[in-house]
Amino acid sequence: MRQDKPNLKLTARNVFEQALAECSIERAFDRKLCAIVEARQTRLVVQGCEAIVLDRLKHVRIVAAGKAAAAMLASLLSHLPLVPSCELQGVLIAVERPPHLPAAVQFFPGGHPVPNAASFAGARAALAMLHELEGAAPEETLCIFLLSGGASAMMELPLDPAISLQDTIAFHRALVHCGASIMEMNCVRKHFSAVKGGRLALAAGAAQTLSLLVSDVPPMHLDALASGPTVGDSTSVAECRAVLARYGLMERFPASVRRFFASAMLPETPKPVELGAHVCTLLDSDDLAEAARTHAKSLGFHAVIENACDDWSYDAAAQYLLNRLRQLRREHSRVCLISTGEVAVRVAGAIANAKGGRNQHFALHMATLFRAEDGPLALLSVGSDGIDGNTSAAGAIVDEHTLDGTELRASALRSLVEFDTSSWLSAKGATVVTGPTGNNLRDLRILFASAGS
Repeated sequence: MRQDKPNLKLTARNVFEQALAECSIERAFDRKLCAIVEARQTRLVVQGCEAIVLDRLKHVRIVAAGKAAAAMLASLLSHLPLVPSCELQGVLIAVERPPHLPAAVQFFPGGHPVPNAASFAGARAALAMLHELEGAAPEETLCIFLLSGGASAMMELPLDPAISLQDTIAFHRALVHCGASIMEMNCVRKHFSAVKGGRLALAAGAAQTLSLLVSDVPPMHLDALASGPTVGDSTSVAECRAVLARYGLMERFPASVRRFFASAMLPETPKPVELGAHVCTLLDSDDLAEAARTHAKSLGFHAVIENACDDWSYDAAAQYLLNRLRQLRREHSRVCLISTGEVAVRVAGAIANAKGGRNQHFALHMATLFRAEDGPLALLSVGSDGIDGNTSAAGAIVDEHTLDGTELRASALRSLVEFDTSSWLSAKGATVVTGPTGNNLRDLRILFASAGS
């Protein structure tokens, strides 16, 4: 009996949704945190960290920032049984105010992808709250930092108070559009900011600290998450200046930012030996990739994770992954190739009416590389936060038929040149729209190929 050809685009969407559900914030907290009562003592046990005795605490301070901050705060509070006499205060910097926010937690709607006034206000409130702990006994004081992707913009304050919000926005925009990798951008951000590069944890003084992370950076570089507010910085002023020179950034910056970076007295960030913070990664891109691989394997595909092209230019990454897929297809009839991380799309100057993000740009470029003999195949490229660039889409799904026809191919190539990929893909029904997911584990690219019927 003849079977219909598999709908690989639908399969890719399903695997993405299943992987995201498996990597929920609530499940991560359940796996990595628990409160244990033994010998009349309540301890918070966190995977990979020393247990914290909760009964002794008189002051708990929480700073939550990023796209997953609201979900992280809710999950933390459900896992944190404090004695009634313990004073709890917090600062939440997130996209939207969640329902049922405790009165003791201040909320700030931080901006993304660039800071806003609330980003500044939230950073100031967090620093002020931590500075108030000066003189408190360390064993009676706990500062918990809940950090996730997006916090680099959502919680920001220049180290130089003379730099305005508008100049800070221009600084962030120049960085995002220069073509630098996420690691290089965060190196510069850490040396610019009063809350990044370990400086937020430094404000907690001698208090016990615990950082819980939902990471959107390479797993081996946690000091780059949210530009490392609570982790000692492994980069230096010299490296920061090298990035500025490599991408010609000084001429792109406002005058106040140029003066700051040109100063011979540019201060160094706190280093790992200076901060003895306890850090637990709740989720990262490896978890997302493995969840996708497991589900694809359950559907009968030979599933492989390939992250060698992380932080590459989008065109080099596309060709590499397509070549890898073609190689796997010579050995297996049903293949799933999974890649996490980010690709770089360098925007050449200000493009009028540009609309898109790196995932949509990558997907449409990949479609231009597909050959008829590659089919049936499909590519999904999405941001796990549900947001891609300046659009409401998370990304896009394309296959070998997306560019059927000379006119379609010509218009797609024009959209790539004009960085207006979202308009083109949306008109063809190829965008993926999820809305904000409340999570952020970097981008996910899934390539499916099958022998068909």
